[in-house]
Amino acid sequence: MLCGGASKTQPATSETQQIADEVKPQLEEKEGKTFDVFTAVEFKTQLVAGTNYFIKVHVGNDEFMHLRVFRSLPHENKPLSLHGYQSSKTKHDELAYF
Repeated sequence: MLCGGASKTQPATSETQQIADEVKPQLEEKEGKTFDVFTAVEFKTQLVAGTNYFIKVHVGNDEFMHLRVFRSLPHENKPLSLHGYQSSKTKHDELAYF
């Protein structure tokens, strides 16, 4: 992977779901609601001074959200951080950098 370039979209893995689950409380706080359904569907990564994860998450019915989660370098020993999100997405919306 090129440093700074985003990877191709890939199906979500158990690691992707774990990342989404870890930042779910941050998203729920920002949105002021809880999500009964929170299933990672697909993702991209971007290598920076750490890793950005762009994750498409199914949040129930026909609703999806796109998350941007930052994982710092291992030696920094910092928790995952929700750096941004987009709501009102559909299953077919392309997962793109934001």
